[in-house]
Amino acid sequence: MSHEDVTVVIPCFDYGRYVGEAVASALEQEGGAPRLVVVDDGSTDPDTVGVLGRLPPPVTVLRQDNAGPSAARNAGAALTDTPYLLMLDADDRLRPGALDALRAPLDADSSLGFAYGFAEFFGDWTGRLDFPAYDPYRLLHRSIVSATSLLRREAFDAAGGFDPGLPGYEDWDLYLGALESGWTGVRVPEVVLSYRRHSGSRVGSDRAGYRRRYRAIRKKHSALYARAGELAEASELGPAGRLAYRAFWGWRPVPARVENAVYGRVFRRRAAG
Repeated sequence: MSHEDVTVVIPCFDYGRYVGEAVASALEQEGGAPRLVVVDDGSTDPDTVGVLGRLPPPVTVLRQDNAGPSAARNAGAALTDTPYLLMLDADDRLRPGALDALRAPLDADSSLGFAYGFAEFFGDWTGRLDFPAYDPYRLLHRSIVSATSLLRREAFDAAGGFDPGLPGYEDWDLYLGALESGWTGVRVPEVVLSYRRHSGSRVGSDRAGYRRRYRAIRKKHSALYARAGELAEASELGPAGRLAYRAFWGWRPVPARVENAVYGRVFRRRAAG
């Protein structure tokens, strides 16, 4: 299966020590390499600048002033016109066969806007991250879709791309925008991504910032949240499950240090040395 109709976009800011692995994981996909755009988001590290300048010819490198991951992803997507898009962070790696696995349901069903799979941690954590099956009601209250999904460009455009005003939650916002525009997704029950976890990562640790952006997301997609009752009826979740999503996942009442400690045990930390 050819992947010439797929563009993989890799935003990169000072990640020269990792980006070669991300690029190789895309170029070495079974079925052939996709189009590949690496967006240098204003890197200042000389080693990163050098690495990006030495990437192999099939890779297009787009340089821009630092504007953040959302703007970098949007810029990379705008550089091509392929019907499929996939966003890959510069420190992560696609698993062999990922594109074949993700595109199969999209090729088979034109009503699907995106497909996503499982991720496996490496780096500071180990273990597998099994994203839930796609459920619009769950999506209202929790980011249940991996940022590294295979997106139909029509769905990406309908959602308006990534919103730079929602840093850290731009992928959740994108999938809500796609749903609001009539697109749904599907989970593929395979590991498609190696997800690097860095020591000392603060992602998810700013509860006040999270709740502020969650309110912004609800306001932006107020028409969609007004349909919560309708989406609840179609959900496989029972009343208790829906309450858990609204009260726990939606507003995240558990202190971040407690939640992160639990995750640290579930996704056991790699032993030093």
